[in-house]
Amino acid sequence: MSTINTIELRTLNSDDYEELKKSMIDAYPNWPGAFWKENHFNKLLSIFPEGQLAIVVDDVVVGCALSIIVQYSHFGDNHTYEEITGKYSFNTHTRKGNVLYGIDVFIRPEFRGMRLGRRLYDARKELCENLNLEAIVFGGRIPNYHKHAAEMTPKEFIQKVKFKELYDPTLTFQLANDFHVKKVLKGYLPGDRESKEYAVLLQWDNIYYEKKSPKIATTKSVVRLGLVQWQMRSYQSLDELFEQVEFFVDAVSGYKSDFALFPEFFNAPLMAKYNDLEESKAIRKLAQYTEEIRDRFLQLAMTYNVNIITGSMPYINEDDRLLNIGHLCRRDGTYESYEKIHVTPDEIKFWGLTGGNQVKVFDTDAGRIGIVICYDVEFPELPRLLAQQGMDILFVPFLTDTQNGYSRVRYCARARAIENECYVAIAGSVGNLPKVSNMDIQFAQAVVFTPCDFPFPTTGIKAEATPNTEMILVADVDLDLLKELHYFGAVRNLKDRRSDLYELNLNDE
Repeated sequence: MSTINTIELRTLNSDDYEELKKSMIDAYPNWPGAFWKENHFNKLLSIFPEGQLAIVVDDVVVGCALSIIVQYSHFGDNHTYEEITGKYSFNTHTRKGNVLYGIDVFIRPEFRGMRLGRRLYDARKELCENLNLEAIVFGGRIPNYHKHAAEMTPKEFIQKVKFKELYDPTLTFQLANDFHVKKVLKGYLPGDRESKEYAVLLQWDNIYYEKKSPKIATTKSVVRLGLVQWQMRSYQSLDELFEQVEFFVDAVSGYKSDFALFPEFFNAPLMAKYNDLEESKAIRKLAQYTEEIRDRFLQLAMTYNVNIITGSMPYINEDDRLLNIGHLCRRDGTYESYEKIHVTPDEIKFWGLTGGNQVKVFDTDAGRIGIVICYDVEFPELPRLLAQQGMDILFVPFLTDTQNGYSRVRYCARARAIENECYVAIAGSVGNLPKVSNMDIQFAQAVVFTPCDFPFPTTGIKAEATPNTEMILVADVDLDLLKELHYFGAVRNLKDRRSDLYELNLNDE
């Protein structure tokens, strides 16, 4: 092949017909007369010009992808090529349809192996997404089947191609481009001797498809996170503490954040007035503020139009058990609570804390979120249970005094982002509290972690704060990238789990 200077992907136009005809004749040498007539070509251009794509090499059309839009329920899976095209009239095309149906794809033989077909398929997928269609469907030929028809059924042939035991130039390519087999069609394309008149009904699902609704969309795809790296300092009252809280809420709201994340036990300075008591009694005094803190956060969430994850604070339940809980205060005025499940040895020893029992995801106007408190992120089972419930973002308010403790939280959180294909945001406190027992020093660095795949940062770190400095960290995360990762990632941790070999469930399930 001579040197190639230019490759262009564009829509076809009426002047392309003769080149298209020649390329099609070359592409189907074993199928005499199998080329589109000019009236068919012009009809497609007139009814759906953006659906007719060409690959042009050095100003010559060497391949194309032709398609129409159909209302698939009118045909179902049992149809022929003649039926789906309206006997080649293309009267079956409708802008009100729900499926992009592939009429033809071909590349001239001398230009195969250059991934030109992949370019056409990727352009088709983009068109399907842009038009908000449910899927791409077509009947794919299996031109190598005639070589094996005496020994196996079409189903057996397809399975061997799928597992790479056999090769078929058409089906192998289509499977490599994320199409899945729906069924075998008999008599789909009369005259296709190579395929023995069989075809494989293939489908690619548009994961971005949104069913048309009169309601206004309320869930965002790009979500802005505001993480508060809180400075521990002396506060004489709840009002004084909330002056600083409101300052940070105002700041992250000013950046149009969808979430504000506060650290675990950010309200610990209020224990200073009880420092003469034993630690276990002092923290129970701190628990007296919890419900008022929740109510104040709820007002701030509505006032500043931001969903607030309130870190955590002590809470005495109806059985007089001391829990570590927090609240998701939504900007619509609703709230829900979450509990720390795993309690550290020191929290038991000094405070008498007990673990909670609630493991659930929360629906918000910016995605489904999970919240685990500090030590909880070091247990892979909890975030995995949340991922199985559809979690997009995991928030981790934490409190660590040493770099060792911080590293445990940081690196476990980073692993959770990879293995659960989600974003993870962590935020803690910095500084010191000399007048509060068991809360002397803090070490923290707020971070937003991502999965590690091509659409994300290579390090898996979206953004991180300056260590041990009071500040906010603002970062955007794209939930649509998680959808792509789930279906098309280089590795697919959630889909590839061996659920036939092991399972993870809550005990009450």
